[in-house]
Amino acid sequence: MKPRVRLAAVGAAFALAAATPVAAYAALDDPPAAADPGAVGRGKPYVETRLFFGTERPDGGPPVTEKQFLAFVDRRITPRFPSGLTIHDGRGQWRDQNGTIERERSYEVVLLYPASEAGTQDPRIERIRAAYERQYAQESVARADAPARVDF
Repeated sequence: MKPRVRLAAVGAAFALAAATPVAAYAALDDPPAAADPGAVGRGKPYVETRLFFGTERPDGGPPVTEKQFLAFVDRRITPRFPSGLTIHDGRGQWRDQNGTIERERSYEVVLLYPASEAGTQDPRIERIRAAYERQYAQESVARADAPARVDF
């Protein structure tokens, strides 16, 4: 490498090395949005569980109707979560056990409960999932859990 090119390369490397720690430290000083002190103190620790219910039946039977789904909610979910829940209509897509991408009408049920009750609520949620799978010949009911801070 020629001395002039080597000097330019060393100078560029030095400049980059000198700038990098400043940028890294600056990033560490910026608190993430979720760590906003005003938001942290608000609400109590909860768990948000989202359940995803498909309506098409793999055996080719008729899809689960809205009336059937709401009756399932009344019988199986509301008694276990009488404080409330939210239902979203949706269009779902997923890959079945045979590798086929399935598209169907779906429902998302959102449950919120105190984090201290997670151990008690888990088996209740699993019974809901199993009951829907059994009753409507579903391969699965998807479940997503996330920590949340909730204030009513």
